[in-house]
Amino acid sequence: MMPLSAFRAPLTRLIALSGIVLSACAQPLTIAPSDAATVLAHRTITAPNPGEKGPRTVGHFYYGSGKDIRRPEFRDSITYRTRTVDASPYARMEPAQAKSRKKYWGYDNTAFPLNGRVWYPQGEGKFPLVLVVHGNHDMKEFSDPGYQWLGELLASRGFILASIDENFLNGSIRNENDARGWMLLKHLEVFRALNDSTGKPLFGKIDMTRIALMGHSRGGEAVAIAGAFNRLPAYPDDATQRFNFNFDIKSLIAIAPVDGQYRPAEQPTPVSDYNYLVIHGSHDGDVSSFSGLTQYNRFRYTRSGPEFKSAIWMHRANHGQWNTVWNNKDNGDYSVRALQLKALIDGEEQRRFGRVVIGGFLEATLNGRDEYRAMFRDYRTAGDWLPPTMYLTRYADARTQFLATFDEDVDVTSGTVRGVRLSGDSLSTWREADMPSRSRANTFRSNAATLGWNNTPIGTDTTTPRWAARFTVSLSDSLVQALALSPRHALVLTVGSTDQKPGARRVTRDTTKRDSTKSDSASKARPPRPANRPPAKPAKDTVAPDLTLELEDVNGQIARLPLSTFGAVRMPIESYIYRRRGRDKTQFPTLSEPVMQTYIAPLTAFQGSNSALNVSKLKAVRLVFDRKRVGAIQLDDIGIVRPE
Repeated sequence: MMPLSAFRAPLTRLIALSGIVLSACAQPLTIAPSDAATVLAHRTITAPNPGEKGPRTVGHFYYGSGKDIRRPEFRDSITYRTRTVDASPYARMEPAQAKSRKKYWGYDNTAFPLNGRVWYPQGEGKFPLVLVVHGNHDMKEFSDPGYQWLGELLASRGFILASIDENFLNGSIRNENDARGWMLLKHLEVFRALNDSTGKPLFGKIDMTRIALMGHSRGGEAVAIAGAFNRLPAYPDDATQRFNFNFDIKSLIAIAPVDGQYRPAEQPTPVSDYNYLVIHGSHDGDVSSFSGLTQYNRFRYTRSGPEFKSAIWMHRANHGQWNTVWNNKDNGDYSVRALQLKALIDGEEQRRFGRVVIGGFLEATLNGRDEYRAMFRDYRTAGDWLPPTMYLTRYADARTQFLATFDEDVDVTSGTVRGVRLSGDSLSTWREADMPSRSRANTFRSNAATLGWNNTPIGTDTTTPRWAARFTVSLSDSLVQALALSPRHALVLTVGSTDQKPGARRVTRDTTKRDSTKSDSASKARPPRPANRPPAKPAKDTVAPDLTLELEDVNGQIARLPLSTFGAVRMPIESYIYRRRGRDKTQFPTLSEPVMQTYIAPLTAFQGSNSALNVSKLKAVRLVFDRKRVGAIQLDDIGIVRPE
């Protein structure tokens, strides 16, 4: 037998060589520079931070079947015993799969338990109810304890929070998200009983008129499904399964959700007239694209009211750090080798963001604290409450009258309501199309307009600027009269930045005085490129596509303000999720998630620019591309926000 020392030198060389190979395969850590020091420098909300612990003493208890062979807390420590439910119409299993799961759990899909862990405020009062549910994970690594950080915060602030156990739906089951949503509504039945019967642990303490559902990952889709099922008379895929839920749910929260894993009657899940919040991270290694935006985009309001919806993209956040059990393992144990974990924001910082926006959303929508709505209209108002990173946000509410959403027809000159006409002047690009997501071959299921411009001087005169390209939304007199505009209204528009550089523009006006026809031939007389020299690689564009917003009234009075007055304007923010060199470029069609930013511009701000502007007689809203010589944007959801 050879001595151990004989193996050491070759083994050492092999380990060193492996390290060199791995280093060669790994791409350098690349993180987009943050502008948080400037953007988040001026918080304007003066109310207490909704992400900080409140004054209430927190109580805690478990409810469950009392027979769980894998979860001792739901067997030995329950305060309230619950029945089981037959979920087989929704969680469909092959016989072998049902048998295997029954062997492990002690039950199959015909007898799912209703297990939950509850944090509640002690003392007198009736409190709003919030349920949170996890998504898919290793079913043997239980996920429901991972939201204690939310339970303790919200209970201290006067909310009851229950983290729902659906671990028995995890693992290899597919097409089960309808079961996840249905189970949430069955848990609401548990809380109705806890509230209505003397001797129960929460008797008289739950305000069943103020309910929110929250879910993470597949659970994020499940809350939208629950919202739809709550108002339906029967299961869409089998009407023999009757529904009679009709709970007074006010709000839905989706954390890094999937979308489309369940399609009721082969249609996208339709949800309307709830408050809705969806959040997602740029470095999500599981749901790698902001798929929750598809649910956000189809979320509708059919009546005027206080409800609103918001979508927030957080730079450097991942999938798992919203749950302390999952943490940074978005791809399980393989994450350490596959994902660029050093790019992630600290887990506690990610949850600090969660505390602020979830706490603020629930205060606004369940407690009527409208002062917290401001952070969803313009996240800069929350300032130093938020971790110092970059955010992209979307917002709309039930009081918004949209003028142009670009979804109604194929006529690029028509608006969404009668009396709106769209026109372009000197644009290089003008088209409407479905917005692509970061996931290959997927879209956000919502059209937007792409507008490109090229104001480059031509000919020998390289200093005189050309007429700036522009895009105009014209309003008819009858529409303006119906809108009854006042300084209390606000203009809303959603803009996405691009790194596109359009070529020569298509002139659509008489520009002979500005653009000499002689310069066209002069521009062609360029010196020949030296032989055998490849064309120089163009420098990366770092100039943000700021522009001028221009309002014009019927008397010709014009007021102008930069778009950047109303929020940060940036170039696309690139995110590298994987460690392996080049994998992001092969995995994704773009290194930046094409998430757009909503800007809300109060009409009174334009009157401050020109006091003679009569907003009640508005004639046109114009985007003037005069702050960057060449560029392109995506434009969506132009509208007027009515006063609250």
